[in-house]
Amino acid sequence: VRLSHSHIRFGTFQRAAYYSRRDELTELLEHARANYYPHLTEGDAAGFLHEVVQAQAKLCARWVAAGFVHGVLNTDNLNVTGESFDYGPWRFLPSYQPEFTAAYFDQTGLYAFARQPEAVFWALTQLGGALKLVSEAEPLTDALNGFGPAYIRELRAAFLERLGVLSLGE
Repeated sequence: VRLSHSHIRFGTFQRAAYYSRRDELTELLEHARANYYPHLTEGDAAGFLHEVVQAQAKLCARWVAAGFVHGVLNTDNLNVTGESFDYGPWRFLPSYQPEFTAAYFDQTGLYAFARQPEAVFWALTQLGGALKLVSEAEPLTDALNGFGPAYIRELRAAFLERLGVLSLGE
């Protein structure tokens, strides 16, 4: 049984963009916006991407803080609400090993523990690329540029929570 608020994957947007189906991409964007980010205005692709970026930054930071290693971080295994699903092979770190991978077939360490933020950001850029069919590039780029700061903020919060301590600030 799968329990998730959304199963709309980044790859679903990519498919519509690949076939240059602006109509399908617009309909998919509006469906996802209305259901998961209703505070955004209709057609706000950059605002939608911003929300997805923030959600993915939080998810990835929590994986790292927990020592979780996702097996396959492609665009078909990330969804627009920032929830974990479709791990393929997954593991928790046995000890701190940045190069640790969960998938037996990941011989190059593409989805290694320490490379998860990089893999998530790559997938987000693919989503942003698909959204260029219905939005200007600059606001999409601005939304993508928010990943790094959001990830650091969320990683700090996740570690503080895990350790049970309060922040004293920067």
